[in-house]
Amino acid sequence: MTERLTSLTGLAPGARLPAFDRTVLKPGILHLGPGAFFRAHFAPFTDAALAHAGGDWGIEVASLRTADVADHLNEQNGLYTMLVRDTEGTVAHVMGPILKAHVATRNPGDLLQRLEDPAIRIVSLTVTEKAYGFDAATGGLDLKHADIAADLASPHAPRGVIGYLVEGLSRRHAKGIAPFTPLSCDNLPSNGAVLKRLVLDFAERTDPALRQWIDANVPFPSTMVDRITPASTDATYRDAETLTGRTDLAAIETEPFTQWVIEDHFVGGRPAWEKAGALMVEDVSAYEKMKLRMLNGAHSLLAYLGYIAGYEFIRDVMDDTGLAALAHRHMNAAAATLDAVPGIDLDAYADELMARFANKAIAHRTYQIAMDGTQKLPQRLLEPATEALAQGSKAETYAIAVAAWMRYALGTDRKGNSYDLRDPRAAEIAALLADVPRNGGAVSAALFTLPGLFPAALTDNAAWTEDVANKLEILIQDGKLPLF
Repeated sequence: MTERLTSLTGLAPGARLPAFDRTVLKPGILHLGPGAFFRAHFAPFTDAALAHAGGDWGIEVASLRTADVADHLNEQNGLYTMLVRDTEGTVAHVMGPILKAHVATRNPGDLLQRLEDPAIRIVSLTVTEKAYGFDAATGGLDLKHADIAADLASPHAPRGVIGYLVEGLSRRHAKGIAPFTPLSCDNLPSNGAVLKRLVLDFAERTDPALRQWIDANVPFPSTMVDRITPASTDATYRDAETLTGRTDLAAIETEPFTQWVIEDHFVGGRPAWEKAGALMVEDVSAYEKMKLRMLNGAHSLLAYLGYIAGYEFIRDVMDDTGLAALAHRHMNAAAATLDAVPGIDLDAYADELMARFANKAIAHRTYQIAMDGTQKLPQRLLEPATEALAQGSKAETYAIAVAAWMRYALGTDRKGNSYDLRDPRAAEIAALLADVPRNGGAVSAALFTLPGLFPAALTDNAAWTEDVANKLEILIQDGKLPLF
C-alpha cells in the first residue's frame, strides 16, 4: 500500500495541486455534511476562489451522522483528490481549503463551540432534503421528524441540523456576537427561504426573542447547485492512487461541468466565488427551477425507468434510444413550464444535459438517484406537472415518471428480488401497499393517498390519474419495458 495523502510534497507529476498558500488559511466557513457533493462542488469552488483572488477562507467541516469521511479528512490533513472524468480521460485535482473535520455524534460540544466562534462567518450545508425536517403540507417544521422532536425537547443539546443552527445563533445572540450566514446548498427550491422558515419556526417555539433577532439580522441566501457526483467506488480510490501516487480514502469523482448560482446576501463577507465561475445574483429562483425541473426531473425519470429495466447506471439508460428520447421530451415539457432564465438558452441547456447524462466516464447509479423519492418528487415532478396541466398540457411525461416511481415503490424487481427503497417514508409506503392488489389502478390509488405528497390539482384530475394508472399497469406487467 502506498503512503497516505497527507501533504502536497512528492505527489505524482500529473496531479494538479492547490494554487494558493494553505498556511495562511483560517477557519471562516463551517460546512455541515462533508459528503461527496460538497467535496465535488463547494470545496472546489472555494479552492478556485482562493487560487484566483487570495484570501484566508479556510473550511472546517462537520458530519452530523457518520464519522468515516471526517476521520479520513483529518487523517489526510484536510487534503483529498477530486477526479474529473470525461471521455478523453481523468484529471486528478488535489483540494486544499479544508482545515479540520468534526463528528457531531462523537463530540457535539465541539461543533457547538465552532458555531459560536465569531471567526466562523458562513455555515454552509449539504445534508440532503430529508435532514431539514420540514412538513411538505404546511411548509413548516415536521414535528414528527425524529431530529426536530428531539431538538425541540432539548434545544441546548441538539442533534439535527436545524437544532444546531438555532443553538449556534442563540449562543451568539446571548453573547453579543455577530451572526453567521447560513448557506443551504441542497436541492430544495428556494432552499435559503426554506431554511429561514424552519429556523424561525424552531426559534419561535423555543425563544421568541431569538426569533426576532434572527429575522432582523441573519440572511439566508438561496443557491442553485449543479454537478453530477456519483458515489465513490473502488475504481475511484484506485485511480486517485494511480494519479497522485498516494492512498486517498476521501477521494471523489465527478464530471467536468459545474455550476453555482448564489444570492449575494452575506452578513460577514464571503470568498470571491465569482472568480471561480459562480454567478452571484439578486434572485436565484429562475435558475433553480430550471435545474430542478429539467435536470433533476429528467434524472429521476431515467433513474426509475432505468432501475426497473435493469440498468445500473444513467449512462447505460442513455444507450436505450427510446428512453433517451423520452428524457429529452421530458426536458422540453419541463422547459415549457419555465419563465425566461437570464443568460440561458433552454434548448441548448437540454442538449447539454443529454450529453452529460450520456458521459461514459461517469458511473452514476440509478439506485443512488432513486433514493429519497418522496422528498424529491414535489419540486422535480409534481409542481411542474400541476402547472403543465393548468396550461392545457396532458403532462404525459410526468405521468410516466410518477408511474415509474410507483412501480419502484413496490420494492421488488422483475425477478421478485426485494430492495430497500431508501426513502424516509418507506414504512408509510409499505403500509399503504400491504394489502393492495398488484395492478396499476389499485397501486396508484393507494399511493395517491400518501399524506402531503400529491397536490389535489393532480389527484383530482381524473384523466391524468387514469393515465398514471394505465402506465403503471404496463410497468407492473413483466414484459418488455415500453418506450411510450
